[in-house]
Amino acid sequence: MNGSNNFVMHDSARDSADVLTQNETSVKNNRTPAGSSSSARENSDELVDLKGKVESKLLSMWNNVKFGWTVKLKTNFSKESPVWLLGRCYHRKLSPTGSMESSTEIGTEATAHQPMEQIYGEGIEGFKSDFISKIWMTYRREFPTMSGSTFTTDCGWGCMLRSGQMLLAQALVCHFLGRSWRWSPEKPIQNAREFQEDCLHRMIIKWFGDKSSVNSPLSIHQMVYLGESLGKKPGDWYGPASVAHCLKAVVAAASKENYEFDKLEVYVAQESTVYIQDVYSLCRLPHGAWKSLILLVPVKLGSDKFNPIYGPCLTSLLTLDFCIGIIGGRPKHSLYFVGYQDDRLIHLDPHYCQDMVDVWLPNFILQSFHCRSPRKMPISKMDPSCCIGFYLATQHDFETFINVIKTFLVPQGVSSNCDYPIFSLNNGSRTTVMDVPNIRYSIFETEQNWVVPSFQDCDTDIESEEFVLV
Repeated sequence: MNGSNNFVMHDSARDSADVLTQNETSVKNNRTPAGSSSSARENSDELVDLKGKVESKLLSMWNNVKFGWTVKLKTNFSKESPVWLLGRCYHRKLSPTGSMESSTEIGTEATAHQPMEQIYGEGIEGFKSDFISKIWMTYRREFPTMSGSTFTTDCGWGCMLRSGQMLLAQALVCHFLGRSWRWSPEKPIQNAREFQEDCLHRMIIKWFGDKSSVNSPLSIHQMVYLGESLGKKPGDWYGPASVAHCLKAVVAAASKENYEFDKLEVYVAQESTVYIQDVYSLCRLPHGAWKSLILLVPVKLGSDKFNPIYGPCLTSLLTLDFCIGIIGGRPKHSLYFVGYQDDRLIHLDPHYCQDMVDVWLPNFILQSFHCRSPRKMPISKMDPSCCIGFYLATQHDFETFINVIKTFLVPQGVSSNCDYPIFSLNNGSRTTVMDVPNIRYSIFETEQNWVVPSFQDCDTDIESEEFVLV
């Protein structure tokens, strides 16, 4: 939306408010004499009714301002620093200018065994293509009413659920299309392979359709319905840990009606610990077969604020090819983190209200499910409560994860009493562990951080349309 339209909408909203105010003043001026008590009561009722309409109108206009307006802002990306996006590194140059030592520092251990052309990817154009290909879930309006409520939009309360949907969508893209799949909106389908990829792409999005339907088992309607078992109601806010358990529930429910989920499992780590034997029990099938795994690890990296010693650990996880991102955000503002440059996290923001798309129509429009505007946020502003996601397609991938992940979890260069890892691995089963590890903080302590957002909270993560190099 261009700038002139913003001003038009602003003037329209102001004019509507002025008209409502004039109407209220007119009612006040046309009151009957005080001696007519019945007329006075009627006028009083009219004022109360009008006040309610004014408040409803203003709230609606506020939601349009906060969640539905678009301003073109420029997100700066340095020409000198590499950009990491879920295990892939992009740079303006296809070959490094520095030494191998400096290149290794870019991605810590993740780059040690990769060829240089893989480390540096396809340049910044490759980053654009990769970012645009991520499935973007945002607020939607005018969808069918959620069961047990009057909600026809998740605007203002569903941001963490949408972030969870994005993380799950990325796992499904890796599962069905592969990490290297790219979406090209301007490029027509040219062969059978691209036609099949388009069908799979649309199938994944259809599963998240905003409607209670067996054909959309991962919809926000289904998430809210299953969230009742977690003590949540429609319109309630979720924390990262609650969403992780909700994602596990919706995938388990989807597998009962959709054969496509037969070879996929979701494991949610408890007490910030991955119990290896439990994962084997969950994923290992008879005759040596193996179910692909979505591993979700809710963690809390600080008390009231993000502890900066975990910053390098968190960004190094985003250099791993099996990382599918992090759901969290800043306090009262959920985001889906997919990469970083320097000390800033790159994210997709669900706080943008769009019309519902009928994904059950053939060849429905895909554009609103993909974002062209990467945004960045200083990692220091991150809320300490988050959930880290991994997709591990095979048993070999899981065992590789076990072997390499520990080196990414412990902060470096700090005293021994502060080097508690982001999360832990335990070789046994949770049911047989008698002494639960002494956890720093409960993952549920920060649920209070994901409450109703203050209307005074400045929302600076506005939709942008441009990639800018500085």
